[in-house]
Amino acid sequence: MKKDNKMKKILITGGAGFIGFFLAKELLKSDPKDLELVLVDNFKRGRKDEDFDLLLKDKRVTLINADLTDPESYKQFGNGYTHVYHLAAMNGTKLFYEMPHEVLRINTLSLIYMLEWFRKENADGKFCFTSSNEAYAGGLNSFGVLPIPTPEKVPLVIDDPYNSRWSYASTKLVGELFVIHYAKAYNFKALLVRPHNFYGPRAGYGGHVIPDFCERIRDQVDPFPIYGADDTRTFCFITDAVRAMIMLMDSPKTDAQPIETVHIGDTEEITIKQLADKLFVTTGWKPKSLDIKNGPEGSVKRRLADISKLQALTGWKPEVSLEEGLRTTYEWYKAHPLKKS
Repeated sequence: MKKDNKMKKILITGGAGFIGFFLAKELLKSDPKDLELVLVDNFKRGRKDEDFDLLLKDKRVTLINADLTDPESYKQFGNGYTHVYHLAAMNGTKLFYEMPHEVLRINTLSLIYMLEWFRKENADGKFCFTSSNEAYAGGLNSFGVLPIPTPEKVPLVIDDPYNSRWSYASTKLVGELFVIHYAKAYNFKALLVRPHNFYGPRAGYGGHVIPDFCERIRDQVDPFPIYGADDTRTFCFITDAVRAMIMLMDSPKTDAQPIETVHIGDTEEITIKQLADKLFVTTGWKPKSLDIKNGPEGSVKRRLADISKLQALTGWKPEVSLEEGLRTTYEWYKAHPLKKS
């Protein structure tokens, strides 16, 4: 049967993960009929919970359980995808320190095999690689200052290869190089996005500041520990974030060579202590005292993305306020405590 030219066939690696799950939901909402959606995950970090099981009940969705470091796995994927979102990666600050060798191995091998599969089987499709703001974090430590807001074209530096925190950032930095030069060599459409602190329900447990804060507030931890209280960040709610990704992939403005690198993030810069204060107000609970601690070694003091390119390419604007997003996120974590083994 000949495929309808209007039919979209989309593959998401890391489809059971935080971004992948919400990206899938948004795609299903925005393309109610003409969509075939394939989700790939090995469930080492992705969650096969009630939310994900409900997603799988949609007849447009297919799940493939695969190890992306095994080249044989790609035989399951088929071909002819309109868009491929490569989100799968070993992530989480705790993992960077505990198993940096595995972060390096899994993230790099997965991307190499993905690109080899894509250029052979999906030459007419479009490939999205999710990099990270960690890719340029070392520039601030090395040069003392970066433009604020920070544009996409800043030096990419790993300032200390002995610091295991950079295991993840290095895979994103070299990953950008792989995608740029594979797309050029094999003349396929591709896009690099650098997420800036996406947050929301179902974002995992441990190693991310907002889930950590939500769990401590739920458990009424007092004194309340805050690491890197004076560090600044912006926080982009997950539904806004995935909407930006889809808009970028759908835009013909991101089809040309050289491929685009685009920041996705919000514009409200706040300190980590201010973030905690907002959550205290949102949840109606406040500790009697704070335990202020230094941020992890290698943590960046200030981070604010320039998102003018994203807005110029798509017209995207965030729709969910920080207060609304924090309320939604806390309510989810309150209702879904981490099950202790």
